[in-house]
Amino acid sequence: AFLLLAATAAAQSIVADKATATSFSIGDDAVIYFDPSDYAVVQKSAQLLQKDIEMVTGKKPELVNKLPILTDNIIVIGSIEKCWAIGELIKTKKINASALKNRWEVFQLQTISNPFTGYKNAIVITGSDRRGTAFGVFECSKQMGVSPWYWWADVPVKKKADIYVKKNTFITDAPKVKYRGIFINDEAPALSGWSKEKFGGFNHLFYANVFELMLRLKSNYIWPAMWGNAFYYDDSLNIKSA
Repeated sequence: AFLLLAATAAAQSIVADKATATSFSIGDDAVIYFDPSDYAVVQKSAQLLQKDIEMVTGKKPELVNKLPILTDNIIVIGSIEKCWAIGELIKTKKINASALKNRWEVFQLQTISNPFTGYKNAIVITGSDRRGTAFGVFECSKQMGVSPWYWWADVPVKKKADIYVKKNTFITDAPKVKYRGIFINDEAPALSGWSKEKFGGFNHLFYANVFELMLRLKSNYIWPAMWGNAFYYDDSLNIKSA
């Protein structure tokens, strides 16, 4: 039983402590690919992953939406529904995403060799839908050393010279509870006063940070600030941010 638990725990880790013959780097020359026709939250997640890698290593990988780009290693982010590259990897049987079809907020995070001509290694983050894709991205960020609470609770980012990813790893996860979220306690003068001081109120600038936290925590439901506030009325950009 102990060996089984140890094997399961190891299978859930994608990041290696150091460079080995069975790992590759995503800090030096990797690029992050997303399909420009994919969901907005998928594109946003790719941008945040770029920022996360920079916070950890000080190196900023290039965001691309066309292939080929001349580099050894690539991070592919996409939903099974809308990402061209994911479709190609399924077609060429580089990945098997059949377990994601017609499911709710499921992600598959895996490393493969020779994903496309000219590439040696890939991290492929596939989602059954838009939020599933985002949840896979932020699982990757968390394992790299970026806590979901890096902004709201000032949890230090774990700095590294480089990020090494294990080859031939596979992670999949699905929510056990369909709706998972938070209620914002906007009691004055606590959060309400602070939000006015920092953002001008409960506007889209404030909520952008809330929604990022929610994605990083793999949640999907919010009860917005209600004490003298109305989500749609306070700022018309709130819903667009959501």
